[in-house]
Amino acid sequence: MSVQPEILFERRGCAGIATLNRPQALNAVTLIMVRALRQQLDSWRDDPSVTRVVIMGAGGRAFSAGGDLRQVYELGRSGRQDEALIYWREEYALNYVIKHYPKPYVALLDGIVMGGGVGVSLHGSHRVAGDKFLFAMPEVGIGFFPDVGATWFLPRMPGELGTFSAVTGERLGSADAVSSGIATHRVSSANIPKLIDALCEHGPVDQVVAAHAGAREAGPVTARRAVIDRSFVADSIETILSNLDREAKTGQPDAQWAEATAATIRSRSPTSVKLALAQVRWGRARSFAECMGAEFRIVSRIVYEHDFYEGVRALIIDKDNQPRWQPATLAEVADKDIEHYFLPIERELQLP
Repeated sequence: MSVQPEILFERRGCAGIATLNRPQALNAVTLIMVRALRQQLDSWRDDPSVTRVVIMGAGGRAFSAGGDLRQVYELGRSGRQDEALIYWREEYALNYVIKHYPKPYVALLDGIVMGGGVGVSLHGSHRVAGDKFLFAMPEVGIGFFPDVGATWFLPRMPGELGTFSAVTGERLGSADAVSSGIATHRVSSANIPKLIDALCEHGPVDQVVAAHAGAREAGPVTARRAVIDRSFVADSIETILSNLDREAKTGQPDAQWAEATAATIRSRSPTSVKLALAQVRWGRARSFAECMGAEFRIVSRIVYEHDFYEGVRALIIDKDNQPRWQPATLAEVADKDIEHYFLPIERELQLP
């Protein structure tokens, strides 16, 4: 039985097409895939016959549900953190290449888009959400932090939607994706094969994608912009929770939502939610390169700490969904503990 490559590349007309090809693992991104995509993008960049890049996921369920967390978990648990950091170092450099790619980069997102999958799609020029699109940055639930450029793109979502996404890890569907700026277009799943065919011809990418796109509409999350904005505008998690608790007692239409949202935040790693909020605030006025550098500083410290391994154990390895965070409460996480993550490190991230 032949082993399929983890990522596939083909030329169709004027398009270079990349397909994430680990459907059994929801196309989780591995170091092999990062390196192969980086090499292929460099080749297509210099090939005048390739005028646009299209990236998609195999299997129908996910574009990519994240990075290969089990692998980096096992490296860290065996004391090989330096090896685990190679993955993030090269992944973040790839995110930077995609962000600054000189040709249209069209991500077809018809399924789950999380974590590492966000990093190889969201920084492209065109992000097309299909009917099955489901976006989240759920890292605070595993003792990690929103990375792959989230420090840059979350603060640039309308209002406080990025703050909400960062500290809750809640999901956005296709309508929310477009209205929040996560996706640039929404195309029905049935029309995606036609869109691919059209992208392989020589028409302008903007016009081709727009011709296949459906109407924009507000999704259930962006429809709550008012309560999200007033609840999440605060600069501390404790105040955000106080705002939500107050909303929960009003008896207004958003009261039940506010109660559930506060409960979600309280279930996450206290360190992670405070760190995620700090990222969103810090990233507002920073460049993309500065944000990627900060994320590498953060991950270079998190791989030596308790909560990441405990979160992966509880949600991915043992699946008991009972993580025991350390520290266990928000009160135990001081401002100086969070500021420490942003300090310079010996081996900073080098970007292309």
